[in-house]
Amino acid sequence: MKKTRYAVRNLSLCTKDCLCLYVCPTGATDTEDSIIDRDKCIGCGACADACPSKAISLVPLEMPLPQPKTEAVVQALDVLTSRKVATEQAARSIAGLTESDTLYKLMRAISESSRIMEEDLMRESSYMLPQSENARAFLQALAANPPAADFPVGKVEELLAMMPFQGESE
Repeated sequence: MKKTRYAVRNLSLCTKDCLCLYVCPTGATDTEDSIIDRDKCIGCGACADACPSKAISLVPLEMPLPQPKTEAVVQALDVLTSRKVATEQAARSIAGLTESDTLYKLMRAISESSRIMEEDLMRESSYMLPQSENARAFLQALAANPPAADFPVGKVEELLAMMPFQGESE
C-alpha cells in the first residue's frame, strides 16, 4: 500500500500525555524534539486517534491542486492582500509609538489578525501552495529580478529545484 499521508504534531496543543508513543507501530512519534519522523511514519493514524489533546493530525503527502481562478479574481485578491499588508504595517507602527498598554495590545492584535488574513488571501490566490504555477512564477521573478542587492537568489533557486510543481513528478 502506497503511503498517501503522514502525521504531524502541533506542539502548542501537545499535553505530553504521550499515548502516541505506545500505539505508533514504527516509533515515528518517539523523537527527541517531539517532531514526528516523517520518514518512519506510515500514515496509519493510530497516533492521531490516541492523542487525548488532538495535537496530532494527518496531512496528505501531496496537497490538492488549487482551484483555477480567473485573472479578475486573482487581481481582487491581490488588492485585498495589499490592503491587509498596509493595515498590518500601520498597526505595527502605532503599536511601536504608543505608550498606552491597551492601545499597544489592540494594535498588535490588529496586526496579527491582518497577517493571518494576508496569508489566507495569498493561499487563496495560489501563491502559498508549493506546487502552484503562481508560486513557481513568483519565485522565478524574484530570482530573475531580486528586490534588493542582498536578496538570497541562490536560496530561491534551491527552492525552485527542490519543489515539485503541477505536472511534474517528485
